[in-house]
Amino acid sequence: MNNAELIVKTLRAAGVSHGFGIPSGNVLPLLEAMRVGRLPYVLTAHEGSAAFAADVMGRVTGAPGLCIATLGPGATNLTTGVGNAYLDRSPLLAITGNLPTSQLGRRIQMAIDHHTLFRPITKATLALREGEVASVLAEALEIALSEPLGPVHLDLPEDVALASATEDVPPSPTGRRLRTASEASMRRAAEILGAARRPVAVLGSSAMRLRNPHLLQSVIDRHRLPFASTTMAKGMISEDHPLSLGCIERARRQVQRQLLRSADLVVGLGYDVVEVEYEAWIGKVPLLSIDVDPVDADPSVTIAHEVIGDLDASLEWLAELPPARSEWPADLAAQHRDRFHLSLRPRLPGFVPHHAIDVVREVLPRDGILAFDVGAHTHQIASQWTAHAPRTFLITNGWSSMGFGLPAAIAAKLARPERPVVALVGDGCFQMTCGEVAVARRLGLSLPIVVLDDGWLSLIQVKQVRRHFGLYGTDLGEQEHVAPPAHYFGVPVVGARSAAELTRALKDALAADHSTIIEAKVDPSHYLDTVYD
Repeated sequence: MNNAELIVKTLRAAGVSHGFGIPSGNVLPLLEAMRVGRLPYVLTAHEGSAAFAADVMGRVTGAPGLCIATLGPGATNLTTGVGNAYLDRSPLLAITGNLPTSQLGRRIQMAIDHHTLFRPITKATLALREGEVASVLAEALEIALSEPLGPVHLDLPEDVALASATEDVPPSPTGRRLRTASEASMRRAAEILGAARRPVAVLGSSAMRLRNPHLLQSVIDRHRLPFASTTMAKGMISEDHPLSLGCIERARRQVQRQLLRSADLVVGLGYDVVEVEYEAWIGKVPLLSIDVDPVDADPSVTIAHEVIGDLDASLEWLAELPPARSEWPADLAAQHRDRFHLSLRPRLPGFVPHHAIDVVREVLPRDGILAFDVGAHTHQIASQWTAHAPRTFLITNGWSSMGFGLPAAIAAKLARPERPVVALVGDGCFQMTCGEVAVARRLGLSLPIVVLDDGWLSLIQVKQVRRHFGLYGTDLGEQEHVAPPAHYFGVPVVGARSAAELTRALKDALAADHSTIIEAKVDPSHYLDTVYD
């Protein structure tokens, strides 16, 4: 076998199920090896989407996602999604094809230094060379799967891919886990928690990578901790749990801040500050952090104690402690949750975003997967949606890039074909990635794509209004009277101008054997009242 075939055999043994990308001449040896080795290759419309899809494949399956691009512009296009995996901490391998080894470093068409390009947005950038393919690939897999997880870049010259392999397929790595926190550190955490009378927990995105996600609820139930979550951690414990407070730092954030600042201790459980820094919301409440990393916070934050180490081990220890003596009222969480959700749904005429989001939540089964995008609708969805299980609520919050939602939904459907999946995106995001609709059609995916069409880049419009700037550069130029087209790239389009119409369209789309685009015309005016308030 040649080195390209060795790469494919190694990736398949490591659990990699798909590769996403756009080919070129120097990628063809790897593409041929994927064909022969039956590692499915998904042709995307843009390399950025390929990396977004690979990120989500890594999140959902636990095996590294795989994205592939050519040198130069293919590599630069890939970086947006690779950066997403870096800040959101998803296991991923990004392979760039390159010139033959003898031409590396020369001033040649399309050639740039890939390692310099990828170094700031990956855990490592490694070169594949003859005689050092299996060993370097095994190292890359180990790095990608080691806590904290993340992307690794591999550069593959065309002649290296074609050369005869001189190595065997290496054993599949599982990734290195962190050390368990010291017993002294855990005892101090127990003292602090035991002394609190109004403790509240906040779950964060590090908790998404737990080997045993049920440990979170064990800790919450043991100590009767009212708990909130960051955007990415929604669903780690079902949000219909009686102690659930909802999502923080999205729509109607002041409602959440008011309750959190009435606590006498915040317990951060796997809270990664890349989503939102503590000083934005914690006020003067002391922090007990249980995480894989030290806290990165402004000096204004009072850090009572940090437990740093393997998160599963830390939570197992917390779950065995004597219960904390909480003095919160028994109905606190339920009353707060009702008030929070009421504030998110102002009574307004017409068809507004919160109506559309409620329809999607009602129609999508509890175990269904939602993938959505970045914009004003992100704030509303994050606060309003009730998530019931891990890895069913897919968004980027560390990187927070527009264009994530549609490729994320495609990857989720490939990874979990038995589950219903819905993409919920804004019109600006849809314009960025509408070419991926052709990918969903080509793959034969049953995938409803709900586009919240309000004619604006609404999040930026809200920011302009709040800063007393003129509305400029944010009008998408759509008119109310314009009917939706019959199809995009062969995928049928259905219009919806009311909750009832959206309900019918979405039920039909979930039952269909093909993808469907549902253009939901909504009035975005209530974003001005809910986003950032």
